[in-house]
Amino acid sequence: MQRLTATPPGVRLGPLDLIADGAARNFVLEMKAGRFHGFAVRSGDSVSGYVDRCPHMGLPLAQELDAYLTGDESLIQCSWHGALFGIDDGVCVGGPCTGSALHPWPLEVRDGAIFTA
Repeated sequence: MQRLTATPPGVRLGPLDLIADGAARNFVLEMKAGRFHGFAVRSGDSVSGYVDRCPHMGLPLAQELDAYLTGDESLIQCSWHGALFGIDDGVCVGGPCTGSALHPWPLEVRDGAIFTA
C-alpha cells in the first residue's frame, strides 16, 4: 500500500479534546490511494499538523504511540536521531537535519472539532 503525504480537505478527525492541550496525537487515514500517517499538536484552541516522517531518514518520528514531543512539550522530537522541530512551523532547530523542516499537514478547528484543511 502506498504511503501518502497529503489528505483531502474536510475530513473530520475528531473533537479538539481528543488531544490534551500541549500534547500530540497520531492519526492514520486509510484512503483509496493509500495510507496517510500524520500527527497533530494542540496548543490551546489550535492545532499544528505534520506528516509523520523525519526529513533526516524518512522514518516516522515517534517510536511510541503519540510520543512526538520533548519532555517539556516545547518542541517536536524525532525519537530515532534526536532532531528537534518547532511546533508552529516544523523547522528543524537541532540535530542531524538542522535547517530542513517537517512536511506540514494542514488542519483547522471548526465548531470544536479538528478537520483536514
